[in-house]
Amino acid sequence: MRQVMSTKLIIFDFDGTLGDTRRNIVTTMQMTISEMGLPCRSEQECASTIGLPLAGCFEVLFPDLQQPDQIQLCAETYRRLFDENLRAIKPQLFPRVTETLKALKMQGFVLTIASSRSHASLSGLTKDLGISSCISLLIGADDVVNAKPHPEPVLKTLSAMQFSKDETLVVGDMAVDILMGANAGTKTCGVTWGNGTRAELEEAGANYIIGDMSEFIKIVSPVF
Repeated sequence: MRQVMSTKLIIFDFDGTLGDTRRNIVTTMQMTISEMGLPCRSEQECASTIGLPLAGCFEVLFPDLQQPDQIQLCAETYRRLFDENLRAIKPQLFPRVTETLKALKMQGFVLTIASSRSHASLSGLTKDLGISSCISLLIGADDVVNAKPHPEPVLKTLSAMQFSKDETLVVGDMAVDILMGANAGTKTCGVTWGNGTRAELEEAGANYIIGDMSEFIKIVSPVF
């Protein structure tokens, strides 16, 4: 496997990449749909929207909902239920995430997160899961105008952290993550333990695809 010898900045997606939040998201989405009196959607249908902005998830699931206030109400209901569900359904980090992030930070890499969830939610989850000390910057959906796969989350990170696209690697589990990095001109790494498939990551043009977090350091660290 080729090494990204010049990598200094690593931008991670959160849901499905660092945090195993699928159960939280799908359960909350289905509860929202029920509370709103909308037609049922399967687990796979709900999971396929992970990575999109919250309003965009409901726009995809219910394209006939033309009124913006209905979509907004779905999003507000989801946020309320997600916070309530956190008491009963505790998200977990994927295996070897914590030790990998700590090892990367010790080696001098700058680590950030670009997510489609809100900044406040992202901040709370990273603190609760014990990885906030490894992360130098959080970019949430409400920190940008244009969501993934638009490059704005990456470009805003590059500007804030003062790195170039050639020094940057974007990591995610969905095609939108890979396309976001590609649109910004960075290298990209897809992970197969999240919500996207290897085929989708390949089609999106990921430069690297890994099946376990332990493989990640081999990509960015020439000492391994």
